[in-house]
Amino acid sequence: MFERHSGSERVLLVSINFGEADYQDSVEELHRLAESAGLTIIGLIEGKRARPDSALFAGSGKVEEIASMVNATEAGVVIFNHALSPAQERNLEQALQCRVVDRTTLILDIFASRAKSAEGILQVELAQLAHLSTRLVRGWTHLERQKGGIGLRGPGETQLETDRRLIGKRVKLLKDRLAKLKQQRGIQRRARSRNRVMSISLVGYTNAGKSSLFNALTHADSYAADQLFATLDTTTRQLFLPDVGELVISDTVGFITRLPHTLVESFRATLEETIQADLLLHVVDAASPMRDKHIIEVNKVLAEIGAASVPQILIMNKIDLCAGTAGIVRDEYGKISEIRLSAKTGAGVAYLRETLAAAKQDFMLPTAQNTQVNIVNNEYHPELD
Repeated sequence: MFERHSGSERVLLVSINFGEADYQDSVEELHRLAESAGLTIIGLIEGKRARPDSALFAGSGKVEEIASMVNATEAGVVIFNHALSPAQERNLEQALQCRVVDRTTLILDIFASRAKSAEGILQVELAQLAHLSTRLVRGWTHLERQKGGIGLRGPGETQLETDRRLIGKRVKLLKDRLAKLKQQRGIQRRARSRNRVMSISLVGYTNAGKSSLFNALTHADSYAADQLFATLDTTTRQLFLPDVGELVISDTVGFITRLPHTLVESFRATLEETIQADLLLHVVDAASPMRDKHIIEVNKVLAEIGAASVPQILIMNKIDLCAGTAGIVRDEYGKISEIRLSAKTGAGVAYLRETLAAAKQDFMLPTAQNTQVNIVNNEYHPELD
């Protein structure tokens, strides 16, 4: 649906500071998003405002500055580190005489380029259509006219109504196909439940190292790279542990600050693997100065999709980058609060395997009270040494 960016495309980034505490981190994240999309960043324009301008978001003076930079650098696209309304997007394109993209569209573009499975492709298209439909309703006033001409006359409906109807039909088709895939997964989950197979999902902020840990545990070859949203499609593998048998582990898409609501809704089917899991491994980049905030953001999304009550173990990954020590950390009650490891070097992965084996033994108990592992739920907020 959306035009994908080419690696040679030159883009200008724009970020307005409205006084948010995490403003600088959001700017760095925008850079990483643009790099993950394969774009050539030619500059960044920043500004401060008390509130967004209703027409141009950044205000007329700042837009003139952006326009000058666009002319001087011949930028093809301007990317705003914010969600723009359809009217603001249209007004900015008229003022800047180039394409304007907001944060939501950029993330959708990355997802579209990374989706590989049939389900992932369907979910991305559904999210794109949901985003596009808001542009139809609120922004495409030039389509509010009657169709005309030989071969173009419709049954008394405007072009906008036709577009809405076609999008509605496509959305229904996509949802029907995803519903069938959801039914298939439900059958697989019921089979695992009958066989008492424990289900584990890896969750966490994007680029926290989930896929690297998944590969370290399962010896799989899931794609892992130092970029945002390296993994989009959910991958599930069996993991065999000595003495306790096998369990099923899934690698899921990473979360991000201000994750577009349309993506959360569209990927709810895939995220059901997380909702239905018996245990979550919440992977955190221990070397990131924003690790505590990332934990909070992930837990917000987990609550939104109905997975807040699923037990989780905090996995502090990448200790090799912050001179950390591998091991299991317990709170004052003796409960496991986190496991520190490095999926890259393998340090501490054995501790995780031991913990999973104990969790599997508790899972097989009739009371399923987690007496051995005592896993802490996701209200825990870590403090690294």
